Amino acid sequence: MMAERDPAGQGPLPVKPAFWRGKRVLLSGHTGFKGGWLALWLHRMGANVSGLALAPDTTPSLYDLARISELVPGGIADLRDEARVTAIVAATRPEIVLHLAAQPLVGRSVHEPRATFAANVMGTVNLLEAIRESDVKPQAVLVVTTDKVYENPETGAAFVESDPLGGHDPYSASKAATEIVVASYARTYFARAGVPVATARGGNVIGGGDFSGDRIVPDVVRAMLAGKPVVLRNPHATRPWQHVLDCLAGYLAYTEALAGGDSGSSVPLALNFGPDPTQPLAVAALVDALQAALGARTGWRAHDGEKPHEMQALALDSSRARHLLGWHDRLLGTAALDATASWYQAWRQGQDARSITLREIDGYMNS
Repeated sequence: MMAERDPAGQGPLPVKPAFWRGKRVLLSGHTGFKGGWLALWLHRMGANVSGLALAPDTTPSLYDLARISELVPGGIADLRDEARVTAIVAATRPEIVLHLAAQPLVGRSVHEPRATFAANVMGTVNLLEAIRESDVKPQAVLVVTTDKVYENPETGAAFVESDPLGGHDPYSASKAATEIVVASYARTYFARAGVPVATARGGNVIGGGDFSGDRIVPDVVRAMLAGKPVVLRNPHATRPWQHVLDCLAGYLAYTEALAGGDSGSSVPLALNFGPDPTQPLAVAALVDALQAALGARTGWRAHDGEKPHEMQALALDSSRARHLLGWHDRLLGTAALDATASWYQAWRQGQDARSITLREIDGYMNS
């Protein structure tokens, strides 16, 4: 059952399916959570999607459950493998590049800093180099980073795109470094070739089909299935929680704007995509609401051991994206949590994961 949507969230969807129909799209990270949703959405709109990503590292995964390999064949590769990345770009000749692949976990980055910087920074360099060397120039390249690229003085103020970049943990620092890399390539190489290359800074995304380790929604689901309380590292921290479809709608609308008109020259080359920063939600409050929506009664407890440093407050000001793209959240209030819970409930009832996900996408597009 689709989640009920707040009427204030309604309005014209800024994504134009006709733009994507027949487009050759190279999507990195298609085996991940956000990438899996985006692969299905692009395929639904008629795009010819090629992938570039490591094999999924969780069992189950949305990639396997939704049989995404049937829609996006091949493309299993390591971004750190320069020759393989170059070969995939040369073979797919993309008109649009959407770069989502990354080592995305803060906790893992603390334990594996070298691998995190190699994947997130040099992996992006390898992809941009392959695009630069290709004889087919894309209409647009969008690199997805994170809300954690900003130097965070913990004032509670929402970040705007002009705020200083920084990063305490290796994940955040690697994504801030990626921002600098992308800006350098955009100015040095791609601007004179008429190819807009930009970054999208997304918030904390939730939704069905996420089975990642050390991430709040799948942690809640795993705890529920095990009949145990979920363990929270930082229950009182606030984050910009946003449903995956709202976030991806921003990425798609941004890419369309970059590719349109005068090579997207009037569109800024970095935009935030996050929910209303005036309504922060703490981790514990999100868990309470999600468990209630799932019918789980296992509760939560605070982690009492060593844990990595994490910021207490984080919020994005997405006014520019709202004004320039006509983009806004459509799953407002508890609707994002309800939609997330309904996905997992349908999956637990034995429904097909691809059908569940496409039903959510169709409902979002047609609402």
